[in-house]
Amino acid sequence: MDVKLVARTLDLFELFAAEQRPLPLVEMARLLNVPPSSCLALARTLVSRGYLYEVRKRGGYYPTRRLQLLANAINAVDPVVEMLHPRLVELRDVTGETIVLGKIHGTAVIYLDVVESEKAVRYACAPGSLRPLHANSIGKVIFGELDPTTQEALSAKLHFERFTDATAADRATFMDQVSTAHQRGWCANIGESFPELSAVAVALDFGGDLYGLSVGGPTERIRERLHEHVATLVKAKQQILSTWQKSEAG
Repeated sequence: MDVKLVARTLDLFELFAAEQRPLPLVEMARLLNVPPSSCLALARTLVSRGYLYEVRKRGGYYPTRRLQLLANAINAVDPVVEMLHPRLVELRDVTGETIVLGKIHGTAVIYLDVVESEKAVRYACAPGSLRPLHANSIGKVIFGELDPTTQEALSAKLHFERFTDATAADRATFMDQVSTAHQRGWCANIGESFPELSAVAVALDFGGDLYGLSVGGPTERIRERLHEHVATLVKAKQQILSTWQKSEAG
């Protein structure tokens, strides 16, 4: 269950990201669908904490750079994301598709870093996005690396919502897919969450800390170059883990 005040604060920053302009209080309240009095209290609190400022008298509010500075500070001490970001850029340039780094978060997958394709038609997503584990290549390839006890406990929590005809509809189907992916070392999601979207992923094990790395894009493009993308990801995985092991040993 969302905490209303937290959700409303996040909604406000997402609104600014979408609008990309100062917003008068009345318009802010209308777009957030909240009472003007509640919106004023929220805005005043964020102004007092240095996250918003009033552009000019009655000229609307806009975020300061404080949130960006905090985000940069957090990213700077995330060693895995920091280490892998250049690799994601390289993979984007090699494959021409969107590259995602993610982890399992509850019964979902959370995207930690994204480097989008530069093609006009591409998979568009952002860090912080959540995707259903059972219909996601990163989720399934990481799930396959878990020990049986953890798999059993986690699979019992999955609801197996059907998004397309390709989505795993039950635990048995899901476990079969996971087993196959684990044996071959990679997992493909061909239209399981959206018919027009597909991806292929490998798991990265940093001393028991599991991440997933995927190439995602329009289904037809992924189908056509599936084995090429698999080879690229497997090679990248070997290089990444080799670099990490050397850094740990040093």
